[in-house]
Amino acid sequence: MKTIDNYDFTGKKAIIRVDFNVPINEKLEVGDDTRIKAALPTIKKILSSGGATILMSHLGRPKGEYEEKFSLKNIVPRLSELLETEVKFAKDCIGEETSKIVNELKPGDVLLLENLRFHKEEKSGEETFAKKLADLADVYVNDAFGTAHRAHASTTIIAKFFPEEKMFGYLIGNELKSMDKVLHRPEKPFTAIMGGAKVSDKIQVIENLLDKVDNLIIGGGMTYTFIKARGGKIGASLVEEDKLEMANDLIKKAEAKNVKLYLPVDNVIADKFENDAKTEETPVDEIPDGWMGLDIGQKTIEGFSEIIKHSKTILWNGPMGVFEMSSFQKGTETIAKVIAETTENGAFSLIGGGDSVAAINKYNLKDKVSYVSTGGGAMLEYIEGKELPGVNAIREDLTIERRNEGEKNEEGKKLRNKNHVL
Repeated sequence: MKTIDNYDFTGKKAIIRVDFNVPINEKLEVGDDTRIKAALPTIKKILSSGGATILMSHLGRPKGEYEEKFSLKNIVPRLSELLETEVKFAKDCIGEETSKIVNELKPGDVLLLENLRFHKEEKSGEETFAKKLADLADVYVNDAFGTAHRAHASTTIIAKFFPEEKMFGYLIGNELKSMDKVLHRPEKPFTAIMGGAKVSDKIQVIENLLDKVDNLIIGGGMTYTFIKARGGKIGASLVEEDKLEMANDLIKKAEAKNVKLYLPVDNVIADKFENDAKTEETPVDEIPDGWMGLDIGQKTIEGFSEIIKHSKTILWNGPMGVFEMSSFQKGTETIAKVIAETTENGAFSLIGGGDSVAAINKYNLKDKVSYVSTGGGAMLEYIEGKELPGVNAIREDLTIERRNEGEKNEEGKKLRNKNHVL
């Protein structure tokens, strides 16, 4: 299978699906350039190898037509600054004017196309639209993991027009390598930490992980669905009443698979959902009426920390409390720091999901964990065991190649056996 490292980009035009869906402030400037920086290694590799790059992305959720606030021209100044080169811009992602600009590209040039989602055909996965994008380039590189779970024109359909000239960029390659390490080759003990608001958002993830992990830690708002299912008093805490039976089933499944499932034993409660609310620490199943649990308590922090410290593989998705408020951030902050400390001591840690990534960044720990995923939704679907269309579109040739090689080996084996008998 061709990779970005063994492919000869000399004189080639590479169209790269990047994820430049970044925050844009009121001045129409990039508010957070994390995703842009994540794409730089792939872009620079192609440029240094004698190629030209055509970058395509979506931004926001336009309704299939031009909207100033969603124009990718707002990305150009910051991208040019980061690449230390002038980035050209096409006012559309397809059309005669765009083709003309592409035809004039020279090795080392960078062109950013206008927002793909200004065309409704992008999200609908229209083949004709994908073909127009494909006609712009010699090779297709997918480096947008955050959209790999969508069968859109630029993430999946376009790949069929590059049967021999398609590959992953460094970002997707690293994402898949990290997730495959956690899911298929974890060093034991393997601990998964699941937080966030709802059990229903994580049910498939948890069920798939039960076949892989040694320890499953539950925190965040979903805690209270489990606690109520066990007969505890949760006051006004967040709960999914229709998921109580599901929570009990998960506890039973974990027990049947010899997975140690840990729930908080105490929590920080508040009389209202505000930073300046009155707070107390109580047992997790003894919350007074009108009060709500907004963070894990000290005993829980200490217990969870010990489990994490003795782990060799750690997967974290979802905060332990409402960490955006300083009064309820201690649980999330401590767990984040313990993960970083355990990583420094030799464990492999994978962080994914918007809130977990935000927490890691908030506490300046990004460089102290093994890998921070850029695609929350895609990561969750991959962990759930679902196939990602954007990944399969690149991997299919490798699968076919391996299958053909296997058939050849089987035929060769039969022939060798036959000759040996003769």
